[in-house]
Amino acid sequence: MNAPLCAIRTARPEDYDTVIAVVDDWWGRPASRDLTRVFLDHFYATSLIAEEADGTLAGFLVGFLSPSESSHAYIHFAGVAPRMRRSGLARELYERFFARAREEGRTVVKAITSPVNSRSIAFHTALGFEASAPVADYDGPSLDRVVFRRAL
Repeated sequence: MNAPLCAIRTARPEDYDTVIAVVDDWWGRPASRDLTRVFLDHFYATSLIAEEADGTLAGFLVGFLSPSESSHAYIHFAGVAPRMRRSGLARELYERFFARAREEGRTVVKAITSPVNSRSIAFHTALGFEASAPVADYDGPSLDRVVFRRAL
């Protein structure tokens, strides 16, 4: 299945329950603790949901325009159903977010991941993000992160 067979729309607060129900399974590890309801309650207008024709969740991107850094946008969480990986859907979600950020005058998009998440690092660098060396204790003690930055 290719990404164009999915409908991509702006997220709504009520999408939270659908997203959170699959996140741990899609990641293969506990990840839901990093995606709290506040993100879809307050940043749904800049987040995206991809659905198959039958309404099944195919992917999502939770992102926002930084309220503190007027030139920055941030992608907090993105996921694609395992059956949809390598379809181009993740790239499409990111490209749509980039377009929205550009429309709002943003010139930089940032994201982070764990240094052991080699798939995420490869994906982001393939999309043109610059990846930092692992930043020790970025998210607190023993929570090292790779910081991604992409100019728009």
